[in-house]
Amino acid sequence: MSLHSIPWCHLNLILVSALLLFCCSLGLCSANDELGATDDVYAVSSFSYPETTLRPYDLHYIRVDIPPWFSTVSIALNSDVELDVTRAERVPKSSLPIICFRDGSPPLPDALNTSLKDSAVTGINGLDVEQCFPMEKNTTMKLTNEQISPGAWYIGIFNGIGAARTQSKMIIRGSSYSFTANISVEACSNSMMRGELCNSTVYPLSCTTSGVYNSVKATVKKPMMENVMTCKSNLETFCVQEGVPEFYSLDITNVAEELTITVANVRFNTTASNNISGADDVNLICFARHGAIPSETLHDYSGDLSKAPLIIRNPLISRLYISILPVNVTKKLGGTQDGNLKICYSMESQVLQCPLGKAGPNCTMDSYTLQTVLRRGPTPFESYYLPVAVGEGASSANFPLEPLFNKSSNAGETDDIWTYFTLDIPHGAAGRNIHIQLSTDVKISYEVYARFGGLPSLDSWDYYYANKTRKSEQSMFFMLYDSSDDKIDFYIIYAREGTWGLGLRHLYTSSDSLKTQTVMSISLEGCPKQCSSHGDCKYSFDASGLTSYSFCSCDRNHGGFDCSIEIVSHKGHILQSVFLIGSNAAAILPAYWSLRQKAFAEWVLFTSSGIASGLYHACDVGTWCALNFNVLQFMDFWLSFMAVVSTFVYLATIEEVYKRAIHTAVAILTALLAATKATRSSNIVLVIMIGALGLLIAWLIEFSKNYRSLSFSFGLPLSFLQSLQTIKQWFCNLVKTLLRRFRWGFLLVGFIALAMAGISWTLETSANYWFWHSFWHVTIYTSSFFFLCSKANIVDADNSSPSTGNYALTRQDSFPRGD
Repeated sequence: MSLHSIPWCHLNLILVSALLLFCCSLGLCSANDELGATDDVYAVSSFSYPETTLRPYDLHYIRVDIPPWFSTVSIALNSDVELDVTRAERVPKSSLPIICFRDGSPPLPDALNTSLKDSAVTGINGLDVEQCFPMEKNTTMKLTNEQISPGAWYIGIFNGIGAARTQSKMIIRGSSYSFTANISVEACSNSMMRGELCNSTVYPLSCTTSGVYNSVKATVKKPMMENVMTCKSNLETFCVQEGVPEFYSLDITNVAEELTITVANVRFNTTASNNISGADDVNLICFARHGAIPSETLHDYSGDLSKAPLIIRNPLISRLYISILPVNVTKKLGGTQDGNLKICYSMESQVLQCPLGKAGPNCTMDSYTLQTVLRRGPTPFESYYLPVAVGEGASSANFPLEPLFNKSSNAGETDDIWTYFTLDIPHGAAGRNIHIQLSTDVKISYEVYARFGGLPSLDSWDYYYANKTRKSEQSMFFMLYDSSDDKIDFYIIYAREGTWGLGLRHLYTSSDSLKTQTVMSISLEGCPKQCSSHGDCKYSFDASGLTSYSFCSCDRNHGGFDCSIEIVSHKGHILQSVFLIGSNAAAILPAYWSLRQKAFAEWVLFTSSGIASGLYHACDVGTWCALNFNVLQFMDFWLSFMAVVSTFVYLATIEEVYKRAIHTAVAILTALLAATKATRSSNIVLVIMIGALGLLIAWLIEFSKNYRSLSFSFGLPLSFLQSLQTIKQWFCNLVKTLLRRFRWGFLLVGFIALAMAGISWTLETSANYWFWHSFWHVTIYTSSFFFLCSKANIVDADNSSPSTGNYALTRQDSFPRGD
């Protein structure tokens, strides 16, 4: 080997090592890139809800908390629902499985905007309003921060909707279904990144106190100058290409009167090829949206910042996302495209916050902060609100308005005068209702407006009442109870958690109008109008246990969310009561026959069963309760079960000592059935099986006693054919005995009546229960009567043993037994 060849080998080795190192570095970088892609998103929360069964008219709420920096929410619902969405409109709403979504508070299944045509996967379009869809077997969706806003939002799953959903029912029949749910929330690791893939940069705007408000310099009063916040990004200038938006975020934490978004120093980053340096004709389109990334199709506000600032009146308390999109750059260049050319600009926003106690245009209106006064009692979140000045030492939820207005600097003016109130709904109280009342000794001279997250106005409000013809009508969450000239009474159902703004618009501001006495009350309550005095207010929690919600359990005659809908009229109630109570008079038939046959145990059972059933149904329909409802229900079902079994046992002719033993055992079994889920349909089958078993045991006791002489010897018979003849003769005698034991005409009619009772049981629904259950009473007691009548009196015939069999057995035993 030459001396020159050694360095050359070393050189080759170095080159190969460098190439391998370079390739490995590329692979490592690629791996890091992939790892970084997965690290851009992390799981904030993941919940798996176990299998849950919804009976007819049941509901289930699931709360999902979404942080402001989230990227996606993934939902996977699996159920055993077999429903064709295209044919959902043909299914009665009372039995239709439905899934609803709502932002901020639990959804109501009876909302007016229920869609029955679309699937939840394809039909959902944001959650600004409640949206409901038919429940499907498998529902999988992924919602991004461009579709929904952060905060608390709710999934409601219902098995049937309509006014009858809250009506108390004597029976609940229908299809049940079960479901499981998996919900996960993912967020961007970098707080400045947004989008489904966390690939869009969002620049936060930081605010500082400013002394000048650019939008309205000429009209700004001095008190307002101290409450102007100027918000800018840390970057002074942004340069972007045409059609590429830049995103910004601004946190509005307090009630603001106005928000202005402006741009300045608009220019190109370099001189264009046609020597155009000015960017005056370039349009900077601005889109703004509360809580979610805006786009050209989904936004709350929009404007061309190159022509005028974007002014947002009364912005909501939330995180506002802003998008600025340059357009018409190519047009400015005469149709030529320059890939290196960008539009540069600087942007800022100014937030006008009125001084404490002021609101409205130029901060000239009065504003009062309401303090929360908790009510005493076990129910959480029950409270009322009073102005801070009035609340000290107050013992009532009512407060007068005129003393507040007399202090106003606007008293006596004829301009558009408003008075504002702000209140907070605490965390977890989204299932409660805001109750607002106004009353006066003359005609009310105010209009009431309500808005979540900000102050209302004539142009922006969530709910309002102006007069009998101008009010919120297209919302299930606004319930008006009184709209007379001297009183206003309404509820905001399931109010969202957070800050609410209320505005009173004065219709008459003369000095005479201030002499009237107007009283206002604002409270946070459970069920509206205490379920209209037609039901009981119940409380429950969602699946997470974080939100308490109230609901009404109405009586037999009313339904609806507040029990205000009359489902059964007064005449209908009387008719149902007569049928359900009077039909138990059919128990007289079996009781009379039992007494005639001196079967006193059966007489007591049938008489007691008829009386207990009548008392139970009198209480069940709301006519009169002699005892506690649960006691009456137990007595009705227990005695009914005992009467059915007693009918079976009566058909056997055995001594009283055996009957008492069978009745005692049956009483224990039927008591257990009546005490544990007495209304389940399977109990009917179980009772009939117990009765048949009791009859079989009674017959075995009877036959074992009457035919003990028929037992065969253990020795070998002389003639096998003779033994067969003996068994045949015994079987024929048994058949003759059974034929003589029953009056088969009555037995046939009894089975027909029993079949009619079974048919009426299967036809029962919540709507027609009163008719078919009354028919059940008549047919079941009638069948018992005919079964009792079918038993013939053959005591003498039963006691005589078959002579032929005895002779054969005696003759067989007379021969000597084999060697």
